[in-house]
Amino acid sequence: MGVMNQESNQNQTPSRFGRAFIALYNVFNFIGRFFKEAFLPPYEFKELMKQCYEIGYRSALLISTTGFITGLVFTKQSRPSLSEFGATSWLPSLVGIALLRTLAPLLTGLIAAGKVGSSIGAELGSMKVSEQIDAMEVSATNPFKFLVATRVLAATITMPILTFYTAMVGMLGALLNVSVNEGTSATTFFQSALESITFLDIIASTIKAILFGFTIAIVGCYQGYNSSKGTEGVGKAANSAVVTAMFLIFIEEVICVQIFSLFNS
Repeated sequence: MGVMNQESNQNQTPSRFGRAFIALYNVFNFIGRFFKEAFLPPYEFKELMKQCYEIGYRSALLISTTGFITGLVFTKQSRPSLSEFGATSWLPSLVGIALLRTLAPLLTGLIAAGKVGSSIGAELGSMKVSEQIDAMEVSATNPFKFLVATRVLAATITMPILTFYTAMVGMLGALLNVSVNEGTSATTFFQSALESITFLDIIASTIKAILFGFTIAIVGCYQGYNSSKGTEGVGKAANSAVVTAMFLIFIEEVICVQIFSLFNS
């Protein structure tokens, strides 16, 4: 009798692939619910503006420091290779293309994944385990629209702004290095850097930033909104949000590079 019950329980337990498909279904259901809630009234404009400010403010200092150092170091490391061919005058163009096409979106996405993604996962996770989300449902407030939709929209809107800000700060770091070593003026530097940037580069960088922002926020919200097991679940949600978002950002970067390289060829 015990053997039969054990076999019955094993048959009822979903396999590893079954659990994977269930998890995948839950993720797509969560994303579909976001698109349903985000664009239907009533709209939470006040909370949306608050989250835009929080995301930008939370990342600004680290992005400024990282972007400036990246531009400075990238220029310093590129100079020896270009100087062998007497092409140090190409440094502004090289830095401008590298920052706008790849470095600025990727750096901003990774920093936001660590700062914003973990914060969203921990915040919603703590609200979930302390039953604040359930209390919002009882009080006739739509917690998904107020907590999830606003954060995802805010990250999607803010990431392109932060990306171009990172590119600008990186340019300033590169300008400092070029001015000290070559004596190039700021006008000449920015003219050389910007004339090599095409409209397609700006569009590609914007699309990548939007994808990265959406990915970071939706992963953080999903992990936090579905967390459990008390304080242990909150920590796990924050950690999973960062790791998953970073992994997906790298995957999206590879796919975007392949797609936009077709337009450049």
